[in-house]
Amino acid sequence: MPATATPIKVKKVCCKDRPRCRKCPVVLKRLADEGLAIRLDKRRYELLPDLGKKQLRAARKR
Repeated sequence: MPATATPIKVKKVCCKDRPRCRKCPVVLKRLADEGLAIRLDKRRYELLPDLGKKQLRAARKR
């Protein structure tokens, strides 16, 4: 089965947790800037299948 992109709906505002949650707008913006997520519209992104655990952890870091 081929790997597909995972759609995610972003929260409206950051909850200021440490580390940031996976649906935080800052995290998904960072991933999109690195080319690991595609922005569909203002609050929806698609995570690419080649996103690794270390890359997600680095994006969630404060």
